[in-house]
Amino acid sequence: MAAALRVLEVDGVEIVDAHPEDTTPPYGSGIVLAPWPNRIRDGVWLLDGRPQQLDLTEPDKNNAIHGLLRSRPYRVGAREEHAITLEATIYPQHGYPFLVDTSVRYELVADGIVVTHRFRNASDAPAPVAVGAHPFFRVGDVPIGELTLTVAAAMRFVTDDRLNPVGEEPVDGTGFDLREGAKVGELDLDTAFGGVLHGNDGTARHRLTAPDGSYAEVWQGADFGFVQAFTPRTYPRPTEADPDALGQAVAIEPMTAPPNAFNSGLGVRWLQPDESWAGSWGVTYGRA
Repeated sequence: MAAALRVLEVDGVEIVDAHPEDTTPPYGSGIVLAPWPNRIRDGVWLLDGRPQQLDLTEPDKNNAIHGLLRSRPYRVGAREEHAITLEATIYPQHGYPFLVDTSVRYELVADGIVVTHRFRNASDAPAPVAVGAHPFFRVGDVPIGELTLTVAAAMRFVTDDRLNPVGEEPVDGTGFDLREGAKVGELDLDTAFGGVLHGNDGTARHRLTAPDGSYAEVWQGADFGFVQAFTPRTYPRPTEADPDALGQAVAIEPMTAPPNAFNSGLGVRWLQPDESWAGSWGVTYGRA
């Protein structure tokens, strides 16, 4: 169920925090978030002035979270020696009355992976779409807390106690300014960032760097204007001695839209009937 980036190694170095293939992805590890990433407050948004009620998939916070495909089956659309394309259709349902074809292509390259999301509106009316991904990363066997997280973003979303946005503010002079990096072990984040800093090539880059200079770098294309950083301390870390052991993890989540985007409109793309759109992000491994 779901499409997910579950395992990735470069030159024998693990750069994705893997989980067993026969388990539910912990914290949505690696999954595709579509047709919206993150949360929609109360699962409610307006379509032509009429309230749309989505299923509340985060019941403890009364939100709809991470879209409609996190527990849906995908089919193989194409298979190549170095790539695979997985496809899933979003069918009309309460809260989202649209038919949208989606796919995700995972392409291995020499130093990592390129992930490309595609959408086609098969409805007879414009359909709102946004996408994100929820991968957790590591740099080989380096303890997660010893890694340095760098996030190329100048703004962060302020949230309420249900993690829904109530404002946006500059990160300057705050503990959320990760442009120069901070040790993961000192962070407690479930934070969406805006003002993502794309370079002249239209690409933004975030890093997890080990003490020896090796790193996993997450890049996101120009259409991915937002990113979430998440550092839970209750990620499953089973061992033979303690199968229930927990520990810290770190997710860097490229997103085309921020939390509650169906209400704010930020980053939401309205596809016309039969219109398609694609956007990419990826991961590379290197050494400074």
